[in-house]
Amino acid sequence: MDNHSSRPAECKLYPAGRLMLEAISLIIVVTAGLYLAALGAAALLMPNKAIRFLNGFASSARLHYFELTLRLITGFAFVTNAPRMQCSVAFGVFGWVLLATTMCLLALPWRWHSQFAQYAVPKATQYITMIGICSLVLGGIIWVAAALPIAG
Repeated sequence: MDNHSSRPAECKLYPAGRLMLEAISLIIVVTAGLYLAALGAAALLMPNKAIRFLNGFASSARLHYFELTLRLITGFAFVTNAPRMQCSVAFGVFGWVLLATTMCLLALPWRWHSQFAQYAVPKATQYITMIGICSLVLGGIIWVAAALPIAG
């Protein structure tokens, strides 16, 4: 504690660490936008390949845990970066929803996730054009929100 206040003394490395965390989270958020835009382009230009890609989710324990790891990293990045983005509340909520749903998936056996994906993905990919359009739009919104940070 600092002798002059009730606040803990700040670590001299904290600003540099915070800047590093902010930079890494921004890179991850922009990468998530790029991923969505690429998925959208693939869904519109190469729908059969996009459908095969989406059908691969949760097809093995290794892919299941890889997906969940990426979801955790991305969720933390959105939560960390949201205060500096346009539509910060929406992106903060998105990050927390991603984290919460990932924790739920971590609590379930991967085979349940696999069974659900085998059931749900074919139904969803019937609308591959809409998936493509929505992915492109959301990827673009993420880019714009990340590129035009809130001043301050």
